[in-house]
Amino acid sequence: MSSAKLFTPFHFPDTDKTMPNRIALAPLTNLQSNTDGTLSDDEFKWLQRRAKEGFGLISTCAAYVAEDGKGWDGELGIAHDSHLPGLTRLAAGIHSYNSLALVQIFHGGARSPQECTGTQPWSASAHTMPHPKKPVEVRAATSDDINRAIADFVSAAKRAEHAGFDGIELHGAHGYLLHQFLSTATNMRSDEWGGSLENRSRLLRTILQKIKAVTSKNFLVGVRLSPEDKYTFKGIDFDESLQVAQWLAADGAAFIHLSPWDAFKKPDKYADGDKALITYFREALPHTPIIVAGIIRSRSDAEKAIELGADIVAIGMAAIAHANWPTLVKDFTVQPAPQPYSVQHLKEQDLSPVFINYMKRWKGFVEETETEKK
Repeated sequence: MSSAKLFTPFHFPDTDKTMPNRIALAPLTNLQSNTDGTLSDDEFKWLQRRAKEGFGLISTCAAYVAEDGKGWDGELGIAHDSHLPGLTRLAAGIHSYNSLALVQIFHGGARSPQECTGTQPWSASAHTMPHPKKPVEVRAATSDDINRAIADFVSAAKRAEHAGFDGIELHGAHGYLLHQFLSTATNMRSDEWGGSLENRSRLLRTILQKIKAVTSKNFLVGVRLSPEDKYTFKGIDFDESLQVAQWLAADGAAFIHLSPWDAFKKPDKYADGDKALITYFREALPHTPIIVAGIIRSRSDAEKAIELGADIVAIGMAAIAHANWPTLVKDFTVQPAPQPYSVQHLKEQDLSPVFINYMKRWKGFVEETETEKK
């Protein structure tokens, strides 16, 4: 390929942070944390192994910033100082292999089940959220809820820096709290937190600004965005996402991480056009680093995403299946083995039984046993 960049270093502007290559481990739910949100040995092994094998940036799974924002059992926490020892160990373990380390921080909002938190889930506005077992009644956020969430995100970022991480990623995608405030489908407020795009983006921007104010210049504060509607996560307009990204860049975001589920797709709004979704963001953000995730399986996929406008590629499923993905794809002719993968293969990639069982939810990823086929 004529413009191969994947294995060139990437420097984050105005900081002292440089990745040895353009390959990031995507933030991936793995259910391996201890029940109290502390880091487990299994989670440490899974993440450090990817650093050892050459991923230039390692991101944790979504880590909850408050007990009422926990999204699932086995989720990493960054809500309390009791989480610091494990986080400190993890940052050091990742750095020992010359990778950058990020914590993705989040609040589930409407997607924080009462069985996990002990409290009724809340969001921008009251609504009934569909659920396969029973619809979930979600209450509207009070001013106290919003202010507490802002403070919790800021405290979580400070913990991440104290633990030695290079930065954090605000999870503003996939239907979680920050996404819920951005969305016209879940934010029907008429106060300063709802209505106009400026108001709907206020929570995300306020959190970013306040984190920037209390962390060092070299601490990376980035944002993950869903650029358009996907699955049941509605209410996101593509052009509005471009505007939000530009505002975040002006606020000092170290990067924008796009999660369109397919890194090469055209925006649904402009499906008849000739530009990929990433390219729109590249043109809107000429000076802000862009990370993209979604069906990047091979070296050629990764180089194509970079050619279309990304600076960094976030590897998800392929990184779960191949701890040594960066080494594998140095040879353009090598195509990582496709799914499904045997349980033994996944164990060899340092997935615990809990993580492997979780991956069985993704159709076709794990080989079925004869019993499971019946």
